[in-house]
Amino acid sequence: MAATMKKAAAEDVNVTFEDQQKINKFARNTSRITELKEEIEVKKKQLQNLEDACDDLMLLDDADSHLIPYQIGDVFISHSLEETQEMLEEAKRSLQEEIEALESRVESIQSVLSDLKVQLYAKFGNNINLEAEDS
Repeated sequence: MAATMKKAAAEDVNVTFEDQQKINKFARNTSRITELKEEIEVKKKQLQNLEDACDDLMLLDDADSHLIPYQIGDVFISHSLEETQEMLEEAKRSLQEEIEALESRVESIQSVLSDLKVQLYAKFGNNINLEAEDS
């Protein structure tokens, strides 16, 4: 038992202010990356809805000269088939750009997290767990 206590005492590492700052930064970035991934999923669902709307518009008969309602905020505005298709394409393009920007931010945060993991595991070894929990 004395050998176990000596081993545990040898494994104890003092946590400096800088170490605590790194741990906090790691936690904040992990939280942020989770939020960004959720936001990406929401945007991907919106993009899929826009693609479905475009597919539905293609099924419309060109002979039908009906105005198509297009939602802007809380209001529906009627447009011709061509105008609606153009608006949907622009919305899809804009949403795709937003998704790409979010994915870029996720990648940059992941590189920061991997650097912090290396530094923290180098100092604390098995005394710290930086792996994400699967819920």
